Amino acid sequence: MVNELEIKKQICEIGKRIYNRNMVAANDGNISVKLNDHEFLCTPTGVSKGFMTPEYICKVDENGNVLQANKGFKPSSEIKMHMRVYQKRPDVGSVVHAHPVYATSFAIAGIPLTQPIMPEAVIALGCVPIAEYGTPSTNEIPDNLEKYLPYFDAVLLESHGALTWSTDLLAAYHKMESVEFYAQLLYQSKMLGGPKEFDEKNIKRLYEIRQKFGMPGKHPANVCLNKTEKMNCHNCESCADEYAGMPGYQYNFGGGSSCGNCGSEENAIAEIVKKVIAEMK
Repeated sequence: MVNELEIKKQICEIGKRIYNRNMVAANDGNISVKLNDHEFLCTPTGVSKGFMTPEYICKVDENGNVLQANKGFKPSSEIKMHMRVYQKRPDVGSVVHAHPVYATSFAIAGIPLTQPIMPEAVIALGCVPIAEYGTPSTNEIPDNLEKYLPYFDAVLLESHGALTWSTDLLAAYHKMESVEFYAQLLYQSKMLGGPKEFDEKNIKRLYEIRQKFGMPGKHPANVCLNKTEKMNCHNCESCADEYAGMPGYQYNFGGGSSCGNCGSEENAIAEIVKKVIAEMK
């Protein structure tokens, strides 16, 4: 097991990467890592993420209360949204928040990253919705974020930035890199006349690749919204209109043999998604 000092060093290294890649400016951004159900390491507030050393890193409990912090340092003011992710996603081991230029531009413009334009983005991200605007450091952001947590591993924060999470720190950081690269390619392809999107057949094949790899996390390919016996773990003809408003659920893969992922758990998820969409209208 990696000790706390080594994890603190890793947080500082990821902070340098985020800063050097222009994903944050000045003191922006924050990073956290789950040690166990009651202890978490996080970056401090008011500090550049590119110049941290291990003694900067704070320890908090599941409610964001300080367990340990050296003099002059206190946890990020946005620790609330990190704690909400850990609360609702017990599979998550790390959360990264940054302001990457292209992804944040889409967040400011109110445009989610939902266009299927490259295999890696479709397989790794599926799509990236936008969580409605909330005032930083308040419960507004985690409250608006919560509805997306069961279905995605990355979101844009409206007029704010991006948030990614995964099983460990490096994986969460790589999600952030993937979101920014996806956003940059989408932006630049729009400048060239508009991206050419994959058709439903190719999206289905890419989702099958993700399922075959058994990749961790949440993704539209893993959520079965279908109560019928069709090979369709995304949506179906009978519910396509109902789920069309949820980013990532706009494709119809109807037909084929029975779906191996369908079952009571997925049916329960479908009911939850219905409620989420009703609240979004």
